[in-house]
Amino acid sequence: MKKLAIVAAGGPAPGINSVIGAATIRASLSGVQVLGIQDGFKWLSEGDISHVVPLTIEDTSRIHFRGGSHIGISRANPTRTPEHLQRTIEALERLDVGMLITIGGDGTATLAQIISEKTRGKIRVIHVPKTIDNDIDLPYDTSTFGFQTARHVGVEIVKNLMVDAKTTSRWYFVIAQGRKAGHLALGIGKAVGATNTVIPEEFTKGCPVPLSHVVDILAGSVIKRLGYGRQDGIVLLAEGLADCIDPNDLAKHTELPRDQMGNIHVAEINLGEVLEKAVKTRLAGLGIKATLISKYIGYEVRCADPIPLDMDYTRDLGHAAARYIIEGGTEAMVSIINGRFHPMSFQDMKDPSTGRPRVRMVDIESDRYQIARSYMLRLKRHDFDRPQELARFAQAANLTPEAFREQFFHLVKDEPIEQP
Repeated sequence: MKKLAIVAAGGPAPGINSVIGAATIRASLSGVQVLGIQDGFKWLSEGDISHVVPLTIEDTSRIHFRGGSHIGISRANPTRTPEHLQRTIEALERLDVGMLITIGGDGTATLAQIISEKTRGKIRVIHVPKTIDNDIDLPYDTSTFGFQTARHVGVEIVKNLMVDAKTTSRWYFVIAQGRKAGHLALGIGKAVGATNTVIPEEFTKGCPVPLSHVVDILAGSVIKRLGYGRQDGIVLLAEGLADCIDPNDLAKHTELPRDQMGNIHVAEINLGEVLEKAVKTRLAGLGIKATLISKYIGYEVRCADPIPLDMDYTRDLGHAAARYIIEGGTEAMVSIINGRFHPMSFQDMKDPSTGRPRVRMVDIESDRYQIARSYMLRLKRHDFDRPQELARFAQAANLTPEAFREQFFHLVKDEPIEQP
């Protein structure tokens, strides 16, 4: 029987080692030799097969406790040129690999399918979805592995920042990873009880949104909190907001790094600093002095030791992936639904308009989001319909009620009028 290779690509996520260990144990018990491809596809794409290690039960039986990746990881993409892709396929064939388990996000899933297609099925592939962004289109309420651990660790970080904020009378703008979707920011913000959480999905109908609109949302939170006698707060912001803000506005404040396709690299934009300075300027124009600090979290949570939920979950995923591919399965993504393994075809996961796996966004119509929104301290429609509240916030902003309405009502004009 040909060998089974395991490779982790993209960015780290808690639970990678659990998948590697469980898949290795399951395959080894079936008499299949397992290879660990080191550093993602970095070396294979250069035709180098020296960075490969044998994986055994003895080597991997206890790695599931630890974060990081036992075999390394990288974002090297063999599809960047036909030559790199061909070298990758040839390297796998030289290693006598007939089965490949990829661990990664949507890009890695696409690559896995390409390898299967290019080898005409001689190399069977199965993909295990991994991202702390939680944005792979799995069934509702099924997390991508690593997300729950990342949220857990993120909550611990933000809890400490909340104490510091209250102690020192300052605001923190916390940027959480989320290239397209706001799952991690919302998950942390809701769990910790953040003052406000702003995610890209709330601007779906109005994207791109002016930078001034986002600035006013944040300034409104500061003003509302000030109206209630507090000078501190915590805001969670999804990094994907950078993709929703008018790039012409952003370009006035920061460089916009782009990839070869012209897409903005949201992770490399200093969104926190941009918003921190812009909100300070907005508040200063109202005579309000506030201490605002931007804080990025992401690298702190990506390689954390997985919590028991993710350890359990990823051991199921690794075992199911190995079993499925050894039994002849291919071109599918692993998922566990209601405790049962469910292979999801690559074709079924594709977005017809892009040819890539669909991105799962936060459902802002769901009760889960609406409840989170109800607890956020941000300006709302009823604040402008109640004279006493309007006067309170206008006074905090050193404005008349009429002037306050003129400057901030645009934030809530599309909200439904609440019934008494």
